[in-house]
Amino acid sequence: MEARIFRDAQGVPHVRAFSVAALAFAQGEVTARDRAWQLEFLRRRATGTTAAVFGPHALAWDRLARRTTIAATARRAHAGLSAETRAFLASYVAGVNAGLHSDAPEFDRVGIVAEPWEDWTPLAVFLAQHLLFASLPGKLWSHRAREVLGADASLLSHEGPHTSGSNAWAAGGGRTASGLPLIGGDPHRVIESPGVYQQVRLACEDPDDTFDVVGFAFPGVPGIQHFAHAGGVAWAITNAMADYQDVHDERLRRTPDGVEALGPDGWVPAAAHVETVAVAGADDEHVEVVVTERGPVFEGGSAEGRGLSVRAASIVLGDLGFDTLLPLLRARTVDDVDRALDGWVEPVNNVVVADTTGAVRYRVAGRVPVRDDANRRGIVDAASPDAVWRGWLTGLPRHVVPADGHVVTANERRGAESDPIGTGFAPPHRAQRLHALLDGRTDLAPDDFAAFHNDTLSLPALALRELVRSVDAGGPGAVVRSEILDWDGRMDATSVGAAAFAAWRSALVVRLAAEPVFAPLLEERHDRVFAPWLDAAGRIGLALETLADAGSPYGIDLRAHAAAALEDAAGHPATWGATHVVTPAHAFDVASVDLDPPPVPPMPVSGDTDCVRCTGSVPGLTDACYRGSVARYVWDLADRSASGWVVPLGAHADPRDPHHHDQLPLWVAGELAPVVTDWDQLSEDL
Repeated sequence: MEARIFRDAQGVPHVRAFSVAALAFAQGEVTARDRAWQLEFLRRRATGTTAAVFGPHALAWDRLARRTTIAATARRAHAGLSAETRAFLASYVAGVNAGLHSDAPEFDRVGIVAEPWEDWTPLAVFLAQHLLFASLPGKLWSHRAREVLGADASLLSHEGPHTSGSNAWAAGGGRTASGLPLIGGDPHRVIESPGVYQQVRLACEDPDDTFDVVGFAFPGVPGIQHFAHAGGVAWAITNAMADYQDVHDERLRRTPDGVEALGPDGWVPAAAHVETVAVAGADDEHVEVVVTERGPVFEGGSAEGRGLSVRAASIVLGDLGFDTLLPLLRARTVDDVDRALDGWVEPVNNVVVADTTGAVRYRVAGRVPVRDDANRRGIVDAASPDAVWRGWLTGLPRHVVPADGHVVTANERRGAESDPIGTGFAPPHRAQRLHALLDGRTDLAPDDFAAFHNDTLSLPALALRELVRSVDAGGPGAVVRSEILDWDGRMDATSVGAAAFAAWRSALVVRLAAEPVFAPLLEERHDRVFAPWLDAAGRIGLALETLADAGSPYGIDLRAHAAAALEDAAGHPATWGATHVVTPAHAFDVASVDLDPPPVPPMPVSGDTDCVRCTGSVPGLTDACYRGSVARYVWDLADRSASGWVVPLGAHADPRDPHHHDQLPLWVAGELAPVVTDWDQLSEDL
């Protein structure tokens, strides 16, 4: 047998094969066996065919997927890959199709069966996962906020808690008990059921092509992309918050020969065709797909005479960086990983990498265009000659970390080196906290890194507590005020003070969002697929610290609202965990209005949006934890078996399987499952 599948106590697949082709086939097959429903939904998302199953509620996404040419871009990127990578993908897809089945409750609920994949489907799935991961939605918000608020729109900027983020850090061997580096981290995304990351081990025993890698893969994508331990080398990433997507205001017109768009050189023909989107329970929808010289038009169209187009690195290059997948698996050293990532495209990532020689390095990987600053701030005129791209940014940051040093990356602005890369970064709080935990330590061990994952101190909460201190309250509000001022600033699930703070914060957001100055921001301007990024109340909640620093932003009596919010918060839940419960998103939640997802135990969780223990909610709307660490890991370069990992739910997608959410208690408790590397300690799938 060319490949065998083993499982550890958490049901994580360990794939052992005697050739790269057999390994890829087996990874695809076991992924399909474990996650058939998830793969079917991801395939439909990537091809814009979810409405055929879920009806009109799913049309917004399908419309966007078609208009932004996800499938066409994936096909073009696939055609440009090396022959070896195409063969790797072909073997993986063949395995997916061999393992696909329709024996999962979701298939029965919606009355469909899993459909076969094509060789380019993994690229489309990856692109769909990251289409809204960069600056496109933020530019729509920035443009609208400036229209309404002028220069003061910066008070609602996101150099405050951000909607995407991650932590990653490493310590050199001079700072660890073993004398070799340690890496820790966790990516932050919307928590999904099944999980967005799949724990996996890929071991190739071909004598001429040997490797053995454990890490987290995107279901539907071969190899291990972002977080891995290959024995001799390990790596991790965070979002670099780079700006590699532009939004252009297009003028369009129909002529007898087709559609034209006004560009810097006048009216130029644009590619245009109509696609038919099937809609369950309703008539088909016909979607015009227009691609100008800038990029695909994702809103508007020739009938309106105007539209918004997106220009992105992946679309311009016809490349998703998939030629890095095999070199990453084969990496032995920091230099190997570094060279492999020279071919990465997007998302643009901060990378932390270390090896058993003691080398530790930080770098930014991906492609960032060079263009005028106006492009980076919002929507620009497609006809302006100043809005064109002028090549790619070179000399992206790359630093060697000394043996007695450490590195932290948490989506923060990293000084002047960040300025050419992006315009909006996460606040410095998580990075500052991690530096504080690492500073001065020379005996660091894997258990210490695991404990850092669980740090719940909220630096922005401590800052906002000063606003509470500055106001008076009587009656029930005085009780809330005392609870907040007596609190240690830790967002622990069992904390009364954290509950009081969260209730006051939400009440303050509700009051501020009702101010007349923000009323125009409540008007719908864009397709509802962008609604999470354009919600004014959500933006206000994220910007509270900035607003408080402004004193009286927009002429608002912030202190009066803060005092009144104390009264509003009276009678709040007894503890933070009473309402801050993990609430994963399922396909039925996002694509349908009348299907109930498989249940997940509503367990209370510690942390908050801007803690190292990131468990984000939406103040003013809900305390439920909808985003946070979708994986956690510690990679020990001295002993891989001393490493640990965990995902929020489990290794299996089927709610009937014992490994569907058996890791949830570990994740909630802030604990890691061991990384098992001894084949004799694993059970073989027969």
